[in-house]
Amino acid sequence: MSAVEIGSFGGPEVLRLTQRPVPVAGAGEVLIRVAASGVNRPDVLQRSGAYPPPPGASDLPGLEVAGVIESGDSAAMAEAGLSVGDRVCALVAGGGYAAWCVAPVGQCLPVPAGFDDVQAASLPETFFTVWSNVFDRGRLQPGETLLIQGGTSGIGVTAIQMAKAFGATVIATAGSDDKCAACRQLGADHAINYRSQDFSAVARELTGGKGVDVILDMVAGDYVAREVECLAEDGRLVIIAVQGGVNASFNAGLVLRRRLHITGSTLRPRPVAFKAAIARSLGEKVWPLLEQGKIKPVIHSTFDAARAADAHALMETNQHIGKIVLTWS
Repeated sequence: MSAVEIGSFGGPEVLRLTQRPVPVAGAGEVLIRVAASGVNRPDVLQRSGAYPPPPGASDLPGLEVAGVIESGDSAAMAEAGLSVGDRVCALVAGGGYAAWCVAPVGQCLPVPAGFDDVQAASLPETFFTVWSNVFDRGRLQPGETLLIQGGTSGIGVTAIQMAKAFGATVIATAGSDDKCAACRQLGADHAINYRSQDFSAVARELTGGKGVDVILDMVAGDYVAREVECLAEDGRLVIIAVQGGVNASFNAGLVLRRRLHITGSTLRPRPVAFKAAIARSLGEKVWPLLEQGKIKPVIHSTFDAARAADAHALMETNQHIGKIVLTWS
């Protein structure tokens, strides 16, 4: 089969199209003939040598795919209501940049009605991540306020729409006025240009001094101190990436006085059972909203898989709004 591998750690140019054996589905797994693969920031980190795959995962990059089930564990499929020939999208721990991919049955979801393969491939990684961190870990409730750092990223465009669909007020940050406008078009109540405004001060002003209830942070570093300052009492800060660095200094007194919660998580190394529980929640509570058009995939660009290096180069410019997807012919 055709696959995109990391020839050596480095820039986008180290990605190369190669031939690999078609993987074999084991117990509790399905083999998917891949039509499209999502491109995500962890893929870029893996390519640079900063994010190795977990033990037992494929060395190929790629965390999400969409395609057709070709074979697999029949008992596991029957229990999940899936069959050979079904169109599915799936979250995987690696191996998504390939024309064939093995996925745990529990991490597969049906392609929403009316969605094409590119749209379907853009869903798993961001939707699993947002549900797990905003709603499970962050416990966002209707009527609360969510601050999203990086509102036009793949995670950001998903978080804006999901939070609004479940009754939250959304504040998003972005790096340009055009990107702020895109956040508002997606449903954000407010958008803050972090290059020209102090997001912490603006967030406090927008909430009448109360502060925000939940923050979804992909930056960390020196952002943490300012995030602590703009959290409301009993507020929750959820860190899911450290693009701004791993070290942070903040006012611990505010954490005590306001009873703040600072937490974080990575999804890729978590066990299948954990991810399968997220999939069940998404299938029950979010997939109907996708099929009703209340939440929509946001696709910035598609590339033929042979041009994976160009897809990574685009992601590293940070100029995209929404998802970047590879297609397999």
